[in-house]
Amino acid sequence: MFDFAHFTSMLPDIWTSFGQTLLMVGISLVVVLVIGLPLGLLLFITSHGFFAVRNSGKKVNRIVNNVLSFVINFVRSIPYIILLVALIPLTKVLIGDTTGPLAVSVSLSVAAIPFFARLVETSLKEISKGVIEAAIAAGASPWLIIKEVLLPEAKSGIIQGITMTIISLIAYSAMAGTIGGGGVGDLAIRFGYYRYDDTIMIATIVILVILVQAVQILGDTIAKKVNRK
Repeated sequence: MFDFAHFTSMLPDIWTSFGQTLLMVGISLVVVLVIGLPLGLLLFITSHGFFAVRNSGKKVNRIVNNVLSFVINFVRSIPYIILLVALIPLTKVLIGDTTGPLAVSVSLSVAAIPFFARLVETSLKEISKGVIEAAIAAGASPWLIIKEVLLPEAKSGIIQGITMTIISLIAYSAMAGTIGGGGVGDLAIRFGYYRYDDTIMIATIVILVILVQAVQILGDTIAKKVNRK
């Protein structure tokens, strides 16, 4: 049963865990955007070969696309909890520790980058091919096409992809509590599971549900506002 007095006494721990969740999700999201967005663009460009004029260029595109697709599919095929454990040595090298929000951010980023890259690629595929071909025929440079055609046309889909990625990161961060990663998931494991504390378990579930709902509503609202269609 839910004990309000116990919940009140645990508020400092709950707020600390909530802040840790926001920290690890925020750090991971920045890394995902910096790496995942260019990867998604590269996947799209190499799969369609828009900027390859010669046969040799088309061959390079196929090779790059096949290698990227293999690596992305390989990482996505690994369940997060296994990836979390497998990346402990890398986390130790990069962060100097294997527990806590900063350490967990490494595995969160690695897990989410391929996911977001595929979402970006899917959003770009929804752009009318005629729009891109018209820009190429007008003599626009590859960078100009990316900046003025691809990204603006796919903006709504990319924002929806960011929303889905944030929600996935929240879910992954909760799993990270199993190895002392901090955050709301860690609180749920230590108190809700090990100590059979129903109050904390209910509180953590409510917090995660509210957080996910808020992210989804905000993402949908922004996506609708920037939708060019």
